Amino acid sequence: MDFCSLRVVDETSEQLRVRQDVLQPLSTSRNRGAMVTVIDNGGYGYAATSDLTLGGLQEAIRRAQHWAQTSAGRSIIDYSSVPQTDAKGSYSGPGFDDWSRKDLIALLMQESRDCKLDGRIVDWYASIGKTHSEQLYLSTAGADIQQEFHYIIPNMAATANQGVDTQTRSLGGQYNGFCRQGGMEVLQQAGFHGAGKRIAHEALALLAAPDCPNGKMDLLLMPEQMMLQIHESIGHPIELDRILGDERNFAGTSFVTLDMFGHFKYGSDLLNVSYDPSRAEQFASYQWDDEGQAAAKTYVIRHGVLERPLGGHVSQARAGVAGVANSRACDWNRPPIDRMANLNIEPGATSLADMIASVEYGVLMDTNLSWSIDDSRNKFQFGCEFGQLIKDGELQGLVKNPNYRGISESFWRSLKAVGDEASFAVMGTPFCGKGEPSQVIRVGHASPPCLFNQVEVFGGQA
Repeated sequence: MDFCSLRVVDETSEQLRVRQDVLQPLSTSRNRGAMVTVIDNGGYGYAATSDLTLGGLQEAIRRAQHWAQTSAGRSIIDYSSVPQTDAKGSYSGPGFDDWSRKDLIALLMQESRDCKLDGRIVDWYASIGKTHSEQLYLSTAGADIQQEFHYIIPNMAATANQGVDTQTRSLGGQYNGFCRQGGMEVLQQAGFHGAGKRIAHEALALLAAPDCPNGKMDLLLMPEQMMLQIHESIGHPIELDRILGDERNFAGTSFVTLDMFGHFKYGSDLLNVSYDPSRAEQFASYQWDDEGQAAAKTYVIRHGVLERPLGGHVSQARAGVAGVANSRACDWNRPPIDRMANLNIEPGATSLADMIASVEYGVLMDTNLSWSIDDSRNKFQFGCEFGQLIKDGELQGLVKNPNYRGISESFWRSLKAVGDEASFAVMGTPFCGKGEPSQVIRVGHASPPCLFNQVEVFGGQA
């Protein structure tokens, strides 16, 4: 046996949820198990087990070694040639405050009651979830790593209906966009207190708003929508295993090819994108990835030029290009693969007010509602919950059903202003899917507002 590693994951989760002023059943779970990885004579194998006794782990090692021996000489690379880490250390992310179910249920009930401020509000809910995760990584190369994480996921939405028109407003998006690591301070950061009235008022206001105009115009995307834009049209296209073809029969390929790194103009000179697992409060921050590789902030796009992919140490060995420490697994019973972690657009130098003032005619859009993108992560069409018309440098009234479409590289090349540090917001998602067998993983995205030139916008306006 050339190499053996053991990754143990122990997670406990709890979810509090109120829907239409009714407390839903408390959801709690514990998930505990281990993944064994073996490299033997150049072959690679893995096996997972929930039996953490000595006998259970020995059986997992036996099964992983069997698969490694079976794949020896049949793999696309000699896995024994891939350098393995001997890192040692521990990491603990921002911790929880006291978790008072009574107080939080009272908060959820209050926000829920505040949502129902009009008979046209037909559905509403509020929820808070937490997860505590402990992970241990050991290997025959000498690695000994312990990491601990605390995740908080607040969410709230209100849906209004009048006739054939239905509009929904949410807190950071209906897919938990304000998720972060930390404690109850995340609720303050997300604006959870008092959000029930705000989102309900906005849902009602959208019912009375005109449809978003159609045509090419300037587009100002706020951080809640930038999260999705970064995720789909930068994050997934530059995942190295996807570029190498591993995902083509499930999640698709990429318009990016290996020969683009180092010179391809992905966006305008204003586009600076970092893989940054060091921002402690962000959802996918860590000190080592799930194969023990040390993580550090790294630019993947600098001044618009594509510099490196999101590829862990195995994919880097296969492709012969430098990547980042992002071999990650969603659970103990899944092997690590190349995954987005924290992928952020670095702040620029333009205030939000100055961006608005620079627009002669355009639309501000916020909070993702829908998305569609082709299997090479190139052509896309995204919709938002909320829009505002911008005319002669000033925000005008609301517009509903705002959508836009584009092609990834030309869209990012149209970037003409990036918001400053004051407008920068930390977002994320618990629901990034990829891999066979399927893995749904936590991802962080942070960004200021960004202004794009002459984007195709549409929304049903006659």
